[in-house]
Amino acid sequence: MIGRVRIGELAAATGATARALRHYEQAGLISSGRAANGYRVYAEGAAVRVRNIRALLAAGLTLDDVQVFLPCLDGDLTSGPPSGQALAVARERLAVLDRRIAAQTALRDRLAATLAPYRN
Repeated sequence: MIGRVRIGELAAATGATARALRHYEQAGLISSGRAANGYRVYAEGAAVRVRNIRALLAAGLTLDDVQVFLPCLDGDLTSGPPSGQALAVARERLAVLDRRIAAQTALRDRLAATLAPYRN
């Protein structure tokens, strides 16, 4: 099929695993068709979408968070201004991460204080 790529080819082109691609598909972030032999096939442009999904995940967003970015996943994420909803999701994710970091820092400090008398 011209203009279509199999799951392994898409995985290789994007650095994602085939399992991750199936997971993105199950989450409704990408879609595939089936070749005559039953293999999953993706539109050739799916690589851009997968790279954008991976970039958003690497930035700390969840798959649910990425749903908000669906309208701009097929292009350059940085070329246009984000929607208000996308900014709200990103800000909320940042707040969650800040709370987690604060909690982990507090735990680390308590452990360090407990171990302080035993340092050599």
